[in-house]
Amino acid sequence: MERNYRLEKRKFVIAGAAVAVAVVFIARLLSLQIMSEDYKKNADSNALLKRIQYPSRGVIYDRNGNLLVYNQPAYDITVIMKEIAGLDTADLCRTLDISPEFLRERFKNLKDRRRNPGYSPYTHQALLTQLSAEECGIFREKLFKFPGFYIQRRTVRQYSCDAGAHILGDIAEVSKAEMEKDEYYTQGDFIGKLGVERSYEKQLRGEKGVEILLRDARGRIRGSYMDGKFDKAPVAGKNLKLSLDIELQQLGERLLEGKIGSVVAIEPSTGEVLCLVSSPAYSPKLMAGRNRGKNHRIMASDPWKPLLNRAIMGTYPPGSTFKTAQALTFLQEGIVTPSTLYPCNHGFSFRGLHVGCHAHPSPLPLVPAIATSCNGYFCWGLYHMIGNKEKYASPQNALNRWRDYMVSMGFGYALGIDLPGEKRGFIPNASVYDKAYRGSWNGLTIISISIGQGEVTLTPLQIANLGATIANRGYFVTPHVVKDVEGEGIDPRYMEKRYTMADRSHYEEVVQGMRAAVTGGTCRMANLPDIEVCGKTGTAQNRGKDHSAFMGFAPMDDPKIAVAVYVENGGFGAVYGVPIGRLVIEKYLKGKLSPQDEKLAEDIQHRRIDYGSHER
Repeated sequence: MERNYRLEKRKFVIAGAAVAVAVVFIARLLSLQIMSEDYKKNADSNALLKRIQYPSRGVIYDRNGNLLVYNQPAYDITVIMKEIAGLDTADLCRTLDISPEFLRERFKNLKDRRRNPGYSPYTHQALLTQLSAEECGIFREKLFKFPGFYIQRRTVRQYSCDAGAHILGDIAEVSKAEMEKDEYYTQGDFIGKLGVERSYEKQLRGEKGVEILLRDARGRIRGSYMDGKFDKAPVAGKNLKLSLDIELQQLGERLLEGKIGSVVAIEPSTGEVLCLVSSPAYSPKLMAGRNRGKNHRIMASDPWKPLLNRAIMGTYPPGSTFKTAQALTFLQEGIVTPSTLYPCNHGFSFRGLHVGCHAHPSPLPLVPAIATSCNGYFCWGLYHMIGNKEKYASPQNALNRWRDYMVSMGFGYALGIDLPGEKRGFIPNASVYDKAYRGSWNGLTIISISIGQGEVTLTPLQIANLGATIANRGYFVTPHVVKDVEGEGIDPRYMEKRYTMADRSHYEEVVQGMRAAVTGGTCRMANLPDIEVCGKTGTAQNRGKDHSAFMGFAPMDDPKIAVAVYVENGGFGAVYGVPIGRLVIEKYLKGKLSPQDEKLAEDIQHRRIDYGSHER
C-alpha cells in the first residue's frame, strides 16, 4: 500500500510539471503573438513596408505678407536593421562621405533603447538627415547595393533674410526626453527648439501620413497594399502670420550692431510685437541644415551669448523710465497731486542720505518732474508713501501696496508672450527687506527703487509694455508675436485688455509729462516735426558704465507704436536710447527715414562700445 501511494504522488508531480510547462509555453506564445509589438512588426515586415510620409511644415510670414521662413527639399537616409545583408561598410562610407567610426557609433546609438526609446529592428531608423539633392543623388545610384537602406524625402527650413532669429527660432532632431513626452515623434524626427518654431510646434508640424507597400518573399516592393486602402495622406502644417514688421526688425538689428542690448516695439491697441531685437544677433540661416549642431556649439560658447534673447530674458534696472509708474502710483494713492511741489537740491538730501540729480529748476510739480527726470521728486514721493502710518500703519503694508501697483502694470511676473524662456524680472515686497534688514527699515532704506534702481529689474519687453500701457491710458494687451494661425486665429488671451490699478485721469498727467520731455526736457532728440512723440529717458546705474534706456510712444493722441530701447553700458539715455527710439518710431509711422535721419542711423550703426574681454 505504501508503494502505491508513492506511485500516485509521482503521477501528480509529473502531471503538474507537464501542466506548468504547457502554461509557460502558452504564456510565451501569447506574449509573442499578442502582447509583443516586436512579433507583430516582424510578421508585418515580412510582407509589408510602412513608409512614413512627412508633412510640409507651415511657412511663416511677417505682418505685411513678406515670406520669412519656407521649406526646401531635403532627404534622410534610413535603415531597417533586420534587412541589412552582406553590407560593404567601406563602400557605404565612401558613398555617404562618412567614416567607419561614425557609422559604428551611429548604429550603436540607434540600437540603444535608452537613447532611442522607439527602436525596433523591423522599422525605419534615421541614419543621416537633411542631405541635399546632390548628396542624395550619389547614394541613390548605388542604393541597390545596400539592402535595408532607404531614402526618405523631407524638407529643410530656409530663410528669406538674416534678421529675426530670436523670434523665428529653429528646428533640430528630437531628443529622447521629447520622444518620451510626445509619442508623435520617433528617432530622426525634427521639432521646434527656439522661438515660434517651438511655441507653435503643434500647429507648424502638421500630421504624418503613411504609405503601406507590399513585398514579396525576397523583400522586393510589389506595389501598394490593397491599392492604398490603408494609406494615410500627410496633413500640412498651418502657416503663421507674425505681428513682426521685418523692415523694422532689420533696422533695429542694424542700429544695435557692435552693442549689447535690445529694442522692442509694440502696437499698443493690440499688444502685437512689431520688432523684438536682441543684440548680439545672428543669422537664422546658421541654425538650419546639417551644420546646425556645429554652429549652435560655437554660439553657445561665445562669451557675448548671441543665443540669449535679451528682449525677454535680460533683466535690467529700468532707471528713470520707471518714474512714470511711480507717478501713477503716487497720484492714485493720493500721496501727490499734479500740483504737489518737491525740492531737488541737485538730488534728494535727507538725514545724511543723498541721491544725486542733474541741474534743473526747483521745487517743481509732477509734469516738469517727469520732463526733467527729477530724482528728488520721486524719492520724496516714495519716502512719504512708505512713511504714511495714518494710511498704511506700517512700512511693510505701504510697500506691499506699492508692489500691488507694480504687478498690475505688468512687472514682477512674466507677461506671457508667446515665446519660450521669458523672465519675470524682480519687484521686491516687504518680506525681502524684512529678511535683509531684520524687519528694521523705512523709506530711506529702499529709496533707490523709486528711480528704477536697487532691487528692481525689468525686461526690455516689460519696459516697452509700460509704454504701451501709458499710450492706452491704463491698460495693455498681453504682448504676442503671432498675429494669426491659419484657420485658427489667435489665442483669446492675446485679445483681452488688462487694466492697471491707476485711473485714466492720472495717465493723462503722465502723458503730458512725457510729451514735455520730448518738446523741452531730456528726450528732445526724439522730437519729430510732424509726429507728437512722448518719451522718457533712462540712465540706469551699473557697476561699470551706465546703461542707456528710452521708453516712449507715438502719436500722443492716437498711439500706433510703443518703443523701449536698452543699450548696455551706453551711458546717458540721450546717447543711444533716445536717437534709436526716434528712428524706430519714424521708420514705422512713415515707412522710411528722412535723409538726415538715415545719416543718423549710419552713425549709430558704426559706433561701437568697448565691453572689454570679460564674460557677460
